[in-house]
Amino acid sequence: MTRKTNGSCCAIQGIVTVDERGQMVLPKELRDKAGIKAGDKLAVTTWEKDGEVCCIALLKAGSLETMVKGVLGPVMGDLFKK
Repeated sequence: MTRKTNGSCCAIQGIVTVDERGQMVLPKELRDKAGIKAGDKLAVTTWEKDGEVCCIALLKAGSLETMVKGVLGPVMGDLFKK
């Protein structure tokens, strides 16, 4: 299933199963497409609706750092100018 909005795309890439230890395996095709390699760090993000987690997403930790710097960098720069 794929949903496109304003040039971005959300798609179901596969189904994973959580084992008794809480571990899961990302499908190889997804790891290859996303450039995820052994040892890479992924940030787990969640969204809640009515007090329950309704969505879980994985972001490459480096991408998250870049996004945070992009958002906070200009704000912090403005603070230091004052």
